[in-house]
Amino acid sequence: MKRVLKAKILIPLFVVITLFAFREPTERYFEIAKNLDIFATLFKEVNAYYVDEVDPDQMIETGIDAMLGSLDPYTNYIPEEDIESFRTMTTGQYAGIGALIGKVDGKILITMPYEGFAAQKAGLKIGDEIISVDGHTVDDEKGISDISLLLKGQARTQVDVTVKRFGKSEPIEFHIQREKITIDNVQYYGMVGKEVGYVKLEDFTTEAGKEVANAVEELKKQGATKIILDLRGNPGGLLSEAVNVSNVFIPKNSEVVSTKGKVTEWNKTYKTLNSPVDTEIPLVVLTNGGSASASEIVSGVIQDYDRGILLGARTFGKGLVQTTRPLSYNAQLKVTTAKYYIPSGRCIQALDYTHKNEDGSVNKIADSLKTEFKTTSGRVVYDGQGLDPDVKVDHEYYAPITMSLITKGLIFNYATKYASEHATIPAAKEFRLTDQEYAAFGKWLQSKNYDYTTRVEQEIDELEESSKKEKYYEDIHKQLLALKEKVKHNKELDLQNFKEEIVQALEVEIASRYYFVRGDIEASFRKDTDIQKAISVLNDTETYNKILAVN
Repeated sequence: MKRVLKAKILIPLFVVITLFAFREPTERYFEIAKNLDIFATLFKEVNAYYVDEVDPDQMIETGIDAMLGSLDPYTNYIPEEDIESFRTMTTGQYAGIGALIGKVDGKILITMPYEGFAAQKAGLKIGDEIISVDGHTVDDEKGISDISLLLKGQARTQVDVTVKRFGKSEPIEFHIQREKITIDNVQYYGMVGKEVGYVKLEDFTTEAGKEVANAVEELKKQGATKIILDLRGNPGGLLSEAVNVSNVFIPKNSEVVSTKGKVTEWNKTYKTLNSPVDTEIPLVVLTNGGSASASEIVSGVIQDYDRGILLGARTFGKGLVQTTRPLSYNAQLKVTTAKYYIPSGRCIQALDYTHKNEDGSVNKIADSLKTEFKTTSGRVVYDGQGLDPDVKVDHEYYAPITMSLITKGLIFNYATKYASEHATIPAAKEFRLTDQEYAAFGKWLQSKNYDYTTRVEQEIDELEESSKKEKYYEDIHKQLLALKEKVKHNKELDLQNFKEEIVQALEVEIASRYYFVRGDIEASFRKDTDIQKAISVLNDTETYNKILAVN
């Protein structure tokens, strides 16, 4: 009945819009009115005569999504039922049990309970397999989003969760009271060297600036005379919080970002409003391809004012601003309204959505179209393709065996097994897996399926296929077979050849079982090439100053 009512309302709504549009005697408004009329009559005809019953909500939403998808990936329709999820993304708040869930080896598991919230206080552990929620059995048809929705609800209401735990023969039932969950933007800060403080900023939701300021102040009390701000993998968020985070390191009333779009009245220049925490402390900002939007504003501000060093890899390149507009029936539209420009005057947007190819695809802005800009001290920087780091760090990829162990959930599952057999471990920074424990892991793997193909094996297979197509196979097939045999991977040998990186992955996963997010982060410090390079640069004053000097 609800869907029929919505369908009945929808047609008159289009008619009203159409009549209104016809009042403007311009060709553009005529085209708008004509196409709205076509859409309305088309929907009416399909709804009336299509051979099967159609879902009006689904049809219209599909049409809306396709229409907005032709613009850019960030202009989205948010129906009423998705508003809460959208609020969670922008505020970092929701009501639930306070745990991340994920699918590992085909099972839906608790992958990280947030410390101090309902799930962790009730006793749920990483690796617990969710069997049912409030009597709803978890099966193949229920995905992560379905289970997440069941776990969320009004604060102070109860949810019953039944799990299967490693090493326990019987399921365990938990009666958990939902609560308001506020996810911190700064999920970790601490010392990574004698005088080097580290801040991991995950998001830019409400209070991000205050959290970074508090973290830096606390680190200075602990003896930090240099700071690493980690923005790797941070997708951004609220523009206002990008201003506030920047304000931690640059003076009051400094320009941070300006926005320019079609609606000139909305164009605005954002400046810092508060006194900074520290404008002198040596600073390194870590970036990678997952650093986007607000992360790029902060990184760009630090680079443009020569306030610190960007280290790592090039950022994503999202220089577009979105504004949320209210729609009928409590829906909302998140629409791209402007581009943002950082203090040097550059826009770091990497993809050109204005000029699309015939197939609808978009290209990166060509190097020939990139413009040169200068930082405050005169260093040359460029627009158009994200932010290039001042210090580029090359990263090694995991070996195929390591990737297989991770993607098939074997590292995760062994960490769960390990935690069930060891009541405690040393602090995450000090925890090391012994040779005997690694040998036990290898023995455990003998009954597991984790086959993989190395890159060399893939290339030989591709060469074989090409030789068949070009009719050279008969001439070289013996050599190919010999080469295949020579490079054929050996699991036991690979376990030894790539022991160091496999051990590191195990140590990080195991540490998370005891120390949650903090353990996950601290256990990774030792082998984190970005952090180690940042410490090295910060501890070498001459190198630090040379990087920030004009060439």
